[in-house]
Amino acid sequence: MEKSEIKKTELPQLFGHPSGMFYLFFAELWERFSFYGMRALLVLYMTTKLLYTDEMSLGVYAAYGSLVYATPIIGGMLADRILGYRRSIFIGGVLMAIGHLFMTFETPFFFYTSLAIIIVGNGFFKPNISSLVGAIYEGQEEKREAGFTIFYLGVNLGGMLAPLLCAWLGVEYGWHYGFGLAGVGMVIGILFFYRGLKRDSFGEHGKLPDAQIKLSKLETQRKQVSVILMAIASVPLFAAIIYFYQYEHWLVLIATIVVAVVLGRMLIQVSKVERQRLSIVIYFTLMATLFWAIFEQAGSSLTLFADRNVNLIFLNAAQTNSINSGFIFLLAIPFSIMWTYLSRKKKNPKSPVKFAFGLILLGLGYLVFAMSAYRVDNAGQVPMFYLLFGTLIYTVGELFLSPVGLTKVTELSPAKYAGFIMGVWLLASFYGHFFSGQIAKLTAVSSSGEASTALQWMNPLIEVCTGMDFNVVSTQSSAFQQLYQYVSIYTLFGVVAVTIGLLSLLIAPWISKRMHGVH
Repeated sequence: MEKSEIKKTELPQLFGHPSGMFYLFFAELWERFSFYGMRALLVLYMTTKLLYTDEMSLGVYAAYGSLVYATPIIGGMLADRILGYRRSIFIGGVLMAIGHLFMTFETPFFFYTSLAIIIVGNGFFKPNISSLVGAIYEGQEEKREAGFTIFYLGVNLGGMLAPLLCAWLGVEYGWHYGFGLAGVGMVIGILFFYRGLKRDSFGEHGKLPDAQIKLSKLETQRKQVSVILMAIASVPLFAAIIYFYQYEHWLVLIATIVVAVVLGRMLIQVSKVERQRLSIVIYFTLMATLFWAIFEQAGSSLTLFADRNVNLIFLNAAQTNSINSGFIFLLAIPFSIMWTYLSRKKKNPKSPVKFAFGLILLGLGYLVFAMSAYRVDNAGQVPMFYLLFGTLIYTVGELFLSPVGLTKVTELSPAKYAGFIMGVWLLASFYGHFFSGQIAKLTAVSSSGEASTALQWMNPLIEVCTGMDFNVVSTQSSAFQQLYQYVSIYTLFGVVAVTIGLLSLLIAPWISKRMHGVH
């Protein structure tokens, strides 16, 4: 019997999937509850409690968001070489719980320290829980994509509930209550994961790497303690990077050089088939970078757009962060069933095609936001319907791209580099958040309340998509000028996403060939 078959029979099953999948589902659900609960409050907390300017708040948010997805590449490498997935997930969860609970102290010192601790903890947690999901499906590859879609459901169930509850507590009773509930969510996530470990639901997956098993217990413990101490020592560094967010582009440059060097050496060492497959991981990462750069306006400029220019019903601006996750919650299982059904009929679109449609739908969603200006009222407010409908469209695009990307990264990566390559995939969110911050800053009006002239050259296209003419808007109130800033930027990047999506659809057959049998 082959090794993969042994692992397949060893792992207990539940509803046709490894039972460990459901412990990871709930661990990720509560981890995302903590993350999205805090994220929903972050920009509004800075603009209303700490009294930061829009530009500073969006800059800090972008720096935090990008660093959260930069550290996973380090955490993936440490898991591959020293810690293993299990210890990495547990260490990361504990650090993130501490970081979220520190946010209950409403001072700038604890604010920056908390963000830095969460960044470090996420580096250990995020890539390795996804890698562990991929690992427990060894021998059940035909169910892996459906499994990741279910896993993604947990991500978004947490993302749906957190803004509703944390934002309600934060806005109604005090910011520290909202942040405190996010911390409690992380503690619950750790307990679910620990329960899965105790029940041996992961088999042999995620334990120490082979190189560490050969060492003495004392030597292994020494290395692990050293990693933890270095992680704690890095907290002031990350806090400083967030505080001096204006210089984050240097970090982006350094990270790009380091990753390029490591990937270059890896591409030399692997076989030709592995090299071509890794090149497709890089392609998917670039596509996802563009996707997240536009998508992640949700936590920054779209939150402020909702707060200032949307006629909200039933929800406050922070709670609108739950809309995307709510749609995912409703659609994830139907999509999982659909992919499984299409695979059985041998009609499941290949991954490059799904990525292309993901970008096209993202662009169309933002064009819907732009079109909301056609229905603006005398107070500069647009109907909430456009916020809901645009979010629905780009949410469908997300389901075409994100869970599929997670699946393909685990399938295309050489086993011994799986953690690092998962970190490379998550770099798409690192770059995406960085560029998202640059996009969000374009939505800010000047200190005098006047709309920027930067996109005046696009005025004919903007007028077609939004019904707003710059020359007319410039004579109107600040509410209309702020609205113009939002919808003009959403027009630009909506068109960019649709265009690149269509181009990627054309080259999809060539990309598929370089995946060598991976669908």
